[in-house]
Amino acid sequence: MTTVLVVDDERQILRALRISLAAHGYAVKTASDGSAALRAVASEKPDVVILDLGLPDIDGTEVIHGIRGWSSVPIVVLSARTDSGDKVAALDAGADDYVTKPFGMDEFLARLRAAVRRGQNSAPQQEAVVTAGDLSIDLGARLVKKNGEDVHLTPTEWSILGLLVRNKGRLVTQKQILREVWGPSYNNETHYLRVYMAQLRRKLEADPSRPKNLLTEPGMGYRFTD
Repeated sequence: MTTVLVVDDERQILRALRISLAAHGYAVKTASDGSAALRAVASEKPDVVILDLGLPDIDGTEVIHGIRGWSSVPIVVLSARTDSGDKVAALDAGADDYVTKPFGMDEFLARLRAAVRRGQNSAPQQEAVVTAGDLSIDLGARLVKKNGEDVHLTPTEWSILGLLVRNKGRLVTQKQILREVWGPSYNNETHYLRVYMAQLRRKLEADPSRPKNLLTEPGMGYRFTD
């Protein structure tokens, strides 16, 4: 049975979708805010997420970013926002489809089925929380702890770390990091990487001069190991 996570702070919408989806053979889980949604994706591992953008604690676009930090689960946005900027932001963040309220149930179910089919062909989900020695890295919530204490990372530092952790054990080339973090015009700016990797090691490694987790492959790139 396909499991659907419905995220919306409107009780009537949650109830209507739960009844309708269950009648069409789906197992339905619900969450009423962004934090609960991130926890549910990690614990319930749904096959597809239906997400409202106007949540009380975290904007839905940030929830998409959080999920995409570690999971490829299909996300269908269901929102009253009709502005093209909101649609573009949600799709750029990683949503698979965008449906505006009010909506026709038949069309919505067709889009949901299409999203589920795409998800069945995608890579398996990673674990939301990765541990490596005294480090705990929550890819969904974008939180890092060292010896149980929160570590503050800048957005750029987090982007680099998240990319390396999602590719744990594999070499990530310098050009790949530069392209994904800064953009294609920065392919040759390797000094950026040296600066930021030094900052990450100071914050995360027990001995930054002898790193155990953030390793350099000379002339090629970097690798995260546990």
